[in-house]
Amino acid sequence: MAFTMSDELLGTFVPILVYWLYSGLYIVLDGKSMDNYRLHTRAEEDVKNIVSKMTVVKGVIIQQAFQIAVSLSLFTIISDDSGTVKAQPSLLVMVLQFLVAMVVMDTWQYFIHRYMHLNKFLYKHVHSKHHTLVVPYAFGALYNHPLEGLLLDTVGGALSFLISGMTPRTGIFFFSFATIKTVDDHCGLWLPGNILHMFFSNNSAYHDVHHQLYGSKYNFSQPFFVMWDKILGTYMPYSLVDKKGRWI
Repeated sequence: MAFTMSDELLGTFVPILVYWLYSGLYIVLDGKSMDNYRLHTRAEEDVKNIVSKMTVVKGVIIQQAFQIAVSLSLFTIISDDSGTVKAQPSLLVMVLQFLVAMVVMDTWQYFIHRYMHLNKFLYKHVHSKHHTLVVPYAFGALYNHPLEGLLLDTVGGALSFLISGMTPRTGIFFFSFATIKTVDDHCGLWLPGNILHMFFSNNSAYHDVHHQLYGSKYNFSQPFFVMWDKILGTYMPYSLVDKKGRWI
């Protein structure tokens, strides 16, 4: 008997697999040859980041465990007991669903993220955990307090899925793409030819500004667009300088 997995299960576990594979790619790339493309030096990373990489790995796994539990619960609630697979809409409809989901996710994450900075209790006891990585790196993208992971990522993802009306199969691709984008925004590198930089001005350099002390009140938008920052006056542009001090 062939082993099969439902779209719901794939939509839960594939993005987690994508997270570790894509961040693992950055680990492989991050040799000495990548030093010229780093947004911060290795020395800065060692000094400014106050948590070990093993602690970060454990923290991400805990968040992903919460994510799995909530996702499976959601799919159980909305599942069709008949066992029939929901038909896929046309390509145009799926593209529109993607766009709606992206806007919903960005809107939710902007306002929850910004509130976590405005509320001193939430920042001190919840969101500050993510900011212990002053110099971000790829597999630290989801290093959050479990409550933040639940509110910001898991609930935001659920709302994006439900409001857009996408099928679980479309959700596999959407959440995998959102995962790649989030990891890329935290990779700490500015790689030439990065196709995501061609389509999104919300990128690794943009989000890096937010992780710095001078930019912590700016660039709350994530993971796709910068519209809410621009609309609500929290937009801070980034500038790139090469190792010889020349503007890129």
